[in-house]
Amino acid sequence: MGNEVTRRQILAGAALAAVAGAAAGMRPRSALTNVTLSSRPHNADIDSLVVIFLRGGADGLNIVPPYFEDQYYRLRPSLGLPHPGDRSASPASRALDLDGKFGLHPALAPLLPLYHNGSMAVIHAIGSGDQTRSHFEAMATMERGIAKDTGAASGWLARHLLATSEEVESPLRAVAITETMPESLRGATKATALLSLADYRLAAFDLQHHPDNRVPKPSVARTEALTDTLKSLYAGNTKDVLQTAGKEALKAMDAVKRLDPANYRPAPGAIYPKAELGVGLRQAACMIKGHVGLEVACLDLGGWDTHITQGRESGIQAGRLAELGGSLGAFAADLGPLMQRVTVVVMTEFGRRAYENTSLGTDHGRASCMLLLGGGVNGGRVYTRWPGLSEESLEDHGDLKVTFDYRDALAEVLNKRLRNTQLADVFPEYKPQMHGLLNNLPDA
Repeated sequence: MGNEVTRRQILAGAALAAVAGAAAGMRPRSALTNVTLSSRPHNADIDSLVVIFLRGGADGLNIVPPYFEDQYYRLRPSLGLPHPGDRSASPASRALDLDGKFGLHPALAPLLPLYHNGSMAVIHAIGSGDQTRSHFEAMATMERGIAKDTGAASGWLARHLLATSEEVESPLRAVAITETMPESLRGATKATALLSLADYRLAAFDLQHHPDNRVPKPSVARTEALTDTLKSLYAGNTKDVLQTAGKEALKAMDAVKRLDPANYRPAPGAIYPKAELGVGLRQAACMIKGHVGLEVACLDLGGWDTHITQGRESGIQAGRLAELGGSLGAFAADLGPLMQRVTVVVMTEFGRRAYENTSLGTDHGRASCMLLLGGGVNGGRVYTRWPGLSEESLEDHGDLKVTFDYRDALAEVLNKRLRNTQLADVFPEYKPQMHGLLNNLPDA
């Protein structure tokens, strides 16, 4: 039959792979799955939401230090960041002043202009109701959008996508730029996990003549024939759901191909760190600028479990923060005016203990901080119901109390920037409160 691809072959999925995250050693996925189950056109009336999860329990007390509290320095004689006006400390080691009470870790200096121009806000003493101080259980709680590790099994973002689903959706509406699908997207049948946007393409493999012990390579000729056949198959102007979804999927793949993600060049002055988060945000920016219908992007940054030699202005945590700050700063510079229609949430499963341990690190705690960035953020402020660091104010284990429910922040993002009015479906058995963290989108 040569290079010809028949309708029966397409429907059987005999030699297809559409490739969201196809790489050497990975089994090819069915192209038909992506073509027929996806496709929401880009909605100009909502933001793109980027969620960055800091896995390992990031120390909010050193990310955003409460330098106005003397007790902070008594609890952390080695790890406490110096007061912004402390002339006895080197300028590079001092906290960057935010509001006269709270500071920003110096490694996050690229974010300070965003705070001052009103496009970044901090929420402090935020967390969930989980009391286990277990990474696994605390992450599961937050990613499922619940108070404790009981109740709904699906993820909060998955429920948002379901509550706002449309007949025709982009296959790139929800993307996890990670090795595995995060729990927050668990139950979202149309979400895609990928490590490289360059691998999101339609490909045909000649599996019949390929040895079982080797990973097949795409056939250019068969892929071209497959593409032509799919275009013919989904041609016409009927309102058939399969046909419409197929058209939108092909359009998204064409858009990605035109973007040429392998050779994507960020805007002048936007220099992404050549590390995990920088690479991921670079790809998110490529999709947003390419208008391929991206609504939700999830990324991870690990390495926050700093029990030993955490460091102060330098060290393990500072290195992680430098990657976070550099990546987010480059992302904002790359998007430019498009950042007005993007919301970034930076969150972690819990914070660290209020006092440093004998290994010059910090142990698992409770409350931490959250960062919000984007054009809709009512920024330039630290939002908190500060519980204090006095002995009587701390929880039993010596932890900063949670006084701000993380679901309030996430719900406000969904409601005000993604136009989700079905918050009871996303956060069951909880009625979120709005705190004025974000501005409403203009009327559609």
